[in-house]
Amino acid sequence: MLRWTARRPDDARAAAEDSLEDYAFRYVPRSFRRWSAGAVGITALGSLAFLADLSIGATVGLEHGTANAVLGILLASAIIFVVGLPIGYYAARYNLDLDLIARGSGFGYFGSIFTTVIFALFTCIFFALEGAIMAQGLHATTGLPLPLGYVVSTVVVFPIVIYGLKALERLQFWTTPLWIVLALAPLAWVVLTDRAVVEAFVSFPGSGADDVEIGAVVASAAVCFALTPQLAEQVDYLRAMPPRTRGNRRAWWASTILAGPGWVIFSCAKQVVGVFLAVYLVTKVDPALGHLAAEPVRQLLALYESLMPEWLAMSLAMLFIVLAQVKINVTNGYSGSLAWSNVATRVTKRYYGRGIFVMFNLAVALGLMLMDVFSLMMFVLSLYGNVVMAWLVTIAADIAINKYVLRISPKLPEFRRGMLHDWNPVGIVSVALSSALSLMAFGGLFGETMRSYSVLIAIGVAAVTTPLMALATRGRYYLRRRSDGVPASLLDADGNPSGERLRCHVTGYVFERPDMLLSAERGSLGEAQYVSSLALSLDQTGRYLLPPDSPEPSVEERAGGVRSAEREVS
Repeated sequence: MLRWTARRPDDARAAAEDSLEDYAFRYVPRSFRRWSAGAVGITALGSLAFLADLSIGATVGLEHGTANAVLGILLASAIIFVVGLPIGYYAARYNLDLDLIARGSGFGYFGSIFTTVIFALFTCIFFALEGAIMAQGLHATTGLPLPLGYVVSTVVVFPIVIYGLKALERLQFWTTPLWIVLALAPLAWVVLTDRAVVEAFVSFPGSGADDVEIGAVVASAAVCFALTPQLAEQVDYLRAMPPRTRGNRRAWWASTILAGPGWVIFSCAKQVVGVFLAVYLVTKVDPALGHLAAEPVRQLLALYESLMPEWLAMSLAMLFIVLAQVKINVTNGYSGSLAWSNVATRVTKRYYGRGIFVMFNLAVALGLMLMDVFSLMMFVLSLYGNVVMAWLVTIAADIAINKYVLRISPKLPEFRRGMLHDWNPVGIVSVALSSALSLMAFGGLFGETMRSYSVLIAIGVAAVTTPLMALATRGRYYLRRRSDGVPASLLDADGNPSGERLRCHVTGYVFERPDMLLSAERGSLGEAQYVSSLALSLDQTGRYLLPPDSPEPSVEERAGGVRSAEREVS
């Protein structure tokens, strides 16, 4: 997988010959999705071991007090769940990652590149924050200098990330029980045995007023919203869900909801725990700690040292920190490599191999660690949260409103080159406008009062602009073609993507039906030939692309097509 394949004469064949463990720019076929719904769900939830949410909860708790912080965390979590529900469902139902979903949900084939870059940068930033926490733990327990700790926290995940989803599944499945025990046992003991700490937590005022203030609640939520791209990492697991059938329907829905939008339930709980641990430090351990009480390493060491000898506390705390960081950063490295690979392949139409982008993603993250991005965490996350929510709310609004309410956007997701227009103004305008207005508010251009509400501006503008743009453009920029020319049905009897196989005449390999289109190039005897989405992504000549439909379908025709798709889904 590490080999440099861009110089090979046939990139499409090179990509098909690779392990395709990543499926970075295509549908995940049934032949790969051999896990049960429960196994996928457990694997996806294993990535929630990150400790940055402890630090986020602690920071907003120290600043705004327990009541405002907890209400802000709950507000952000509720909105993130609503936004994540349609996205998580589409990923699990149609086995696509977030970039492929975005292509047909308002952005177009090339337009979604911008949103993929947003996500790729998140994986670098989040990797750096989590790696910095691991380096802090190594420094506190072994005395290892922080720069060397940054290198160790980066290098240790590489062997796992490079082997893709199968290696991640094994790691997350076998380490999650140990992580749960190490996380919950000492916390439960303190809560059950030290009532004074619980009372201090409930009444902690922070550095602000004792009363609940709307501005403080929203300011707390604004920081929490920056964690929303974790949904995209959950999607990278959800796309491996098995077909939904009558036999596995309950397990399928439970795994999809809990491991998809439900990730925020677990993150919400951990952020509240972060508030509790910070209060524990400043009221029970050292009132002079101040903002240092937001560091997860200090929180965990103090928690363990209150229950056991120092040597054992340091050993268990170190084990927990390393385990948590490896579990989340293998996901950050994996998802980032998928995103960068996807962008590079579409821009250059060359296949480089995912391994190169694993190294690129880790190198960027290491650079951020060496620049001490952790010290700027709250500012970086607050700033980033504005763009993140503009992006994800736009996609969610297109699915929930434009597809199911207005019925302008095609209900069946489309990701294949040749079926989509290169650019769709619906998503691009929505993200650009909502990001610009929210960032202006964040920068104080609308006054100090509106600064705290910048993320809510991003959410509101994106939710309104997305359907308005779909109505204004009459949906004409969603599909370049209404038919892919393949007579076989896209869906099976249960409404899942079909497992029927067709041969791609470019690569010579067999691909499943959702990946295939009719090729514009006929066979030697004039017979119809089929081409894979993989080959189309890497085709630099355009000779396999069918011509676009002409004229563009009217809203009435498009609605008829949507109704046909609905009948096929049902």
